Amino acid sequence: MNEADIDADATDRMLLQRMSAGDRAALAVLYRSYHGRLCRFLSRLTRRPDVIEEVINDCFWIAWQKAGTFHGDSRVSTWIIGIAYRCGLKALRQHGDEPVEEDMQSEDRFPAHCPDEDRELRDWLAKGLSRLSADQRVVVELVYGLGHTLDDVAVIMQCPVGTVKARLFHARVKLRNTLPALAGEPPIRKESMS
Repeated sequence: MNEADIDADATDRMLLQRMSAGDRAALAVLYRSYHGRLCRFLSRLTRRPDVIEEVINDCFWIAWQKAGTFHGDSRVSTWIIGIAYRCGLKALRQHGDEPVEEDMQSEDRFPAHCPDEDRELRDWLAKGLSRLSADQRVVVELVYGLGHTLDDVAVIMQCPVGTVKARLFHARVKLRNTLPALAGEPPIRKESMS
C-alpha cells in the first residue's frame, strides 16, 4: 500500500468508529466516498441501475449495523467491497442474471478525458467483458479497475488466492482471444499457465 492508501484507510477506520457510536454524518461521508467505486464494481455483476442502488443501500445498511465489529483484519475498502459483493450475489439470485445490454452503458460509468477517442476502446472492452463469467468480470474489475491485490480479492470473494489467480488467468486468455476478434483480427492463442 502506498501512503495515500494508508491515509485513506485510516480515515475510513475513523469513520467506522464514529458509525459504531451512531454518527450518521460519518455514514454519509463513507457512503459518498464509496458510491462511485461501488457503482463501477457492481456494474460488472449487473447493468440494472435499480439493482446496483439497492445493493449499495443494503451494503451500507450492513456496514452501519456491523461497524463496531470491524477488527481491522483487512483494509476498510476490502471489507466494504466484500459486503457489496455478497449483497450483489444475493440480489442476482433474487433478480436473475440479466444479460448485459449495450444501450445501458453510461458515459458517467467510464469517464474519459476525450469521449470520442476512447469510445471505441470502451465499447470493445465492454463487449469483451460481457463475454466473461460474472466471477471473471468481478476479478478483472477488482484487480485492474479498483487496484486490489490478489489477497484482497480472495478476502472479498471469500475464496482461495489460487481461485482468484485462475479466474484472472482465464479472463485474460478469453479477453486476449475475444478483443482481437471484435476488432476483426484473428485471435491470439498463446499464454501458458506458468
